[in-house]
Amino acid sequence: MKVQLWKLSDIKPYPGNPRHNDDAVAAVAESIKAFGFRQPIVVDKHGVIVVGHTRYKAALLLGLKTMPVHVAADLTPAQAKAYRIADNKTADLATWNQDLLLQEILSLQQQNCDLALTGFSTDELSQLLDAANQAGLQDPDDIPQPPDQATTQPGDLWLLRDHRLLCGDASKPEDVDQLLAGVHDGRHRRQGAAVNAPAGRPRIASASGCGRWSA
Repeated sequence: MKVQLWKLSDIKPYPGNPRHNDDAVAAVAESIKAFGFRQPIVVDKHGVIVVGHTRYKAALLLGLKTMPVHVAADLTPAQAKAYRIADNKTADLATWNQDLLLQEILSLQQQNCDLALTGFSTDELSQLLDAANQAGLQDPDDIPQPPDQATTQPGDLWLLRDHRLLCGDASKPEDVDQLLAGVHDGRHRRQGAAVNAPAGRPRIASASGCGRWSA
C-alpha cells in the first residue's frame, strides 16, 4: 500500500458523509498528539475522502499542514460509497469484553498512563473502575466453594524462590525426600509446615540435613 504526505488544503471532505463525528474529533486529536499519525486516511483519485473524516478534522484542529494519505485510485464511485459506509458501520458491530477491558484499563492505571488517551470519557472510566471496586467487595466470612478438580495434585512440587512447597504426605519418607531433594548437605536445618486441611492444625517442624524431623 502506497502512502503519501498530502497538504490538508489538497484534501476534500465528502459532502454526503452520513456519519456525525464532531464529538470524536477532540479525542482523536489527543490520540494523534500522543501517538503520532499511525493510520493514513483514504481518498479517491480526485482527493475526496473515502475513509478518515474524523482524522482529517483532528488534523485541522491540531493545525497540521500535511497528513498521510492513501489514494484508492482503483475503486469505482460505487465501491468508494460502499467502503465509506462499511468503514463506519463495521466499527458499530464490535463489542467489548468487559473483563478484559477492565484488566487493560487497570494495567494502564498501574503504569501511570493518562487514561484519557484511551478515548473513554471520565464518566465511562469511573463506571469501569467503580465496577471493579464493587466486584472486589466480598463478605470476609464467605468461604469460596472448592473447584471441581484441584490444580495441585499429590506429588506436585512448587519452587517459590528459596522455598519449596510439596503436596504430599509428611508421614511418607519418600515425600519428605522429594521435598528436601538437593538440600541434604548435613549442615542446614530446614523448617516446614505440615498441614492436614481442612480440620488439621498446622505444625511447624524442622529437619536436619539428614532428614530427621522434630516438632
